[in-house]
Amino acid sequence: MAQITAALVKELRERTGAGMMDCKKALTAVEGDMDKAIDFLREKGLAAAAKKAGRIAAEGVVGSFVSADGKIGAIVEVNCETDFVAKTDGFKELVEKIAAHIVATKPADVEALLASELDGQTVEALVTASVAKIGEKISVRRFALYEAPEGVVAAYIHGGGKIGVIVELKGGNAELGKDVAMHVAAANPSYLERSQVPAAELEHEKEVLSEQAKNEGKPEKIIEKMVMGRINKYYKEVCLVDQEFVKDPDQTVGKLVKAAGIEKKQEDFAAEVMSQIK
Repeated sequence: MAQITAALVKELRERTGAGMMDCKKALTAVEGDMDKAIDFLREKGLAAAAKKAGRIAAEGVVGSFVSADGKIGAIVEVNCETDFVAKTDGFKELVEKIAAHIVATKPADVEALLASELDGQTVEALVTASVAKIGEKISVRRFALYEAPEGVVAAYIHGGGKIGVIVELKGGNAELGKDVAMHVAAANPSYLERSQVPAAELEHEKEVLSEQAKNEGKPEKIIEKMVMGRINKYYKEVCLVDQEFVKDPDQTVGKLVKAAGIEKKQEDFAAEVMSQIK
């Protein structure tokens, strides 16, 4: 039998919000399998949809830069070893410089970014020099670059660089773009809209909700209707356009954007790309 450690119980509690004893019982019942334990708790009605795992085991900062005309924007994650260094002005300035450089040079990937020239040297050499100066390992982990010739790009950084979001709007303005980006940082959507939810994930969700309804003692003939109703609630939890807008819960993000006549794309660094560097 797998050993159920305190760390494993703590992780399950953080991802589901269930009680410590319920988490321990769930892990014991499924021999330590985290995904099965989440399903176990949900089927028993002890947890909602679980938060995504995959946090980066490093400190660092998410930084952004948007051109003056709002047409091009970039967001980048740069890692270091300690939170102390991540909070220093020198490290933050390095991240901001790299973000601005991404907008200026539009590299295809991290490898191309590191090979590009900045201030008379490659970005890789600049990072290496910073390592020597700061005394910690520093690495550029990933970035996203958006261009919006018919609209705007907006970015939002939260928690001193712990969470970052960049949004592309076709139409709209910088203020609306920032509002949507701020919403993404707060509500943590996994997808832009319903069509992006993988079929396998949707079927798994239906199976869990069906089992949950059975455990509640619901009659077989109404379970299917209940599941479809709860699937709609699930969409509101994971899809950006279906979520209640954080600044005005009376309307969804989709309605907010539709009212402005805007098409939208989003790089959700808060939910699954940047994984809230902690």
